[in-house]
Amino acid sequence: MSKRAWWKEAVAYQIYPKSFYDSNGDGVGDLPGIIAKLDVLKTLGVDVLWLTPVYASPEVDNGYDISDYQAINPRFGTMTDFEHLLAEAHRRGLKVIMDLVVNHTSDQHPWFVESRQSRDNPYRDYYIWRDGKEGREPNNWGGHFTQSAWSFDAATGQYYLHIFSPQQPDLNWENPVVRQEVRRIIEWWLDKGIDGFRLDAINLIAKAPGLPDNRGEGRYIFSIEHFCNQPRFHDYMQELNRAVFARHDMLTVGECADLKVEDAIAVSAPERGELNMAFLFEHTDYYNMVGKDAQKLKEILTRWQQGLHGRGWAGIAFNNHDQPRVVSCFGDDSHYRVESAKLFATLLLTLEGTPFLFQGEEIGMTNAVYATIEEYNDVQTVNLYREWVAAGEDPQAAFEAVRATSRDRGRSPYHWSAAPNAGFTTGRPWIGVNPNYIDINLEANLADPDSIFHYYRKMIALRKATPALIYGEFIPQEAPTQLYVYQRVHADQRYQIVLNLSDETVEYVCAGRRLIGNYPETEKQRLQPYEAGVFALE
Repeated sequence: MSKRAWWKEAVAYQIYPKSFYDSNGDGVGDLPGIIAKLDVLKTLGVDVLWLTPVYASPEVDNGYDISDYQAINPRFGTMTDFEHLLAEAHRRGLKVIMDLVVNHTSDQHPWFVESRQSRDNPYRDYYIWRDGKEGREPNNWGGHFTQSAWSFDAATGQYYLHIFSPQQPDLNWENPVVRQEVRRIIEWWLDKGIDGFRLDAINLIAKAPGLPDNRGEGRYIFSIEHFCNQPRFHDYMQELNRAVFARHDMLTVGECADLKVEDAIAVSAPERGELNMAFLFEHTDYYNMVGKDAQKLKEILTRWQQGLHGRGWAGIAFNNHDQPRVVSCFGDDSHYRVESAKLFATLLLTLEGTPFLFQGEEIGMTNAVYATIEEYNDVQTVNLYREWVAAGEDPQAAFEAVRATSRDRGRSPYHWSAAPNAGFTTGRPWIGVNPNYIDINLEANLADPDSIFHYYRKMIALRKATPALIYGEFIPQEAPTQLYVYQRVHADQRYQIVLNLSDETVEYVCAGRRLIGNYPETEKQRLQPYEAGVFALE
């Protein structure tokens, strides 16, 4: 059995502040807006609030390009506002974790401003600078948001590395002074009283020695083989844990790309002394990039549940600020939106791992779709569109392609009510509001005892009252292909979870006493489309 810990028993809620609630009518969500809505989150039953970056930033990548780690972006408020938010959250028993972005900074961060002044200044080695080769980049690495992961700096005649946008230069973690700076920043925020960190792109911080070319043909090869899960990554995490994390009762969760089960164990196994947990992405990457396949989803989740049990821990989510909403891409947001939203609530809250909800998930918000490229804000979406059009792609075809994968699909403003702009702002929203807010909003959910919000609230309460749903062994059960059936077993507790991942009616007899379900309980031997239930086995 896993050793008990508060962060294993907690339910976390991700807030994307820009789209949460605008208190001053400027069209951008802010810290006072979060404070105004804390009671709603307390009613929902969550324990931890994860704030995506609210640091000072030029916002090339919506705050993931930080220009000052110890200042609040004025668009969100002031440090006094943050301290007020922290105090009000703690007063309600809610913990707050920050987004720690230390693979890279903004190119406007003072470190980088100084670094690019000359080749021989103290800040030069804070970043990764290299000479070109034969009149081109130092290697063939492709960037995540651009064709090349390198940009040339004419003033000093060298290239600097940026895995993401050119405005997000990568820090040089081989430099011990950089690691000391990161520790100093972490300690500063912990001294303020925050309760932990979500570490952004953290398993990209170590680069392969010598920065070798990626395998493959072409000038720019986008591959993570030489900068993801490198051995030194674990050295850095263990050093950070010894110096800071282990001295605090805090939550640490890593955003770690391309993880295998053994990689996640290496990051989260208590005896290794790295992080509490890593987020799992294989399941979301599959249905976002490949398609809707119930059998594949079951295979992925089962492999992770069985592989991690007793060996490591994970953060579990089906939605976040970088992903589309699961109710739209795996559920059915046209005919069975409510049922499929409740089904994924059931799945999320009955798996082993710390569950993370993304704002709007608890009211069944769907993907936003915009009509023109000008309506999109995401740097990845806009850059890809421009590159494809510049390369000769038909503009409409390019637009349809980037629209299908844009991160902005899940970033539209929260639907508080049926009032103009969904009650999010009295001004002009920074990005378009999904027009279905008239029917899908919190106010309507609160008024309906059978709503998605109230279902999440009941599921969260059930999970917290049921140790087997937190620590129990995961045992898959034989069932028709469309169904996902498994048990969670702990001591003398045994619960069976039954999920119909299809829009078909499926013959199946559910054993045990039903504790919760997303359809009215009747005497029947078949599951309706997207039906879900949790059953206590006597």
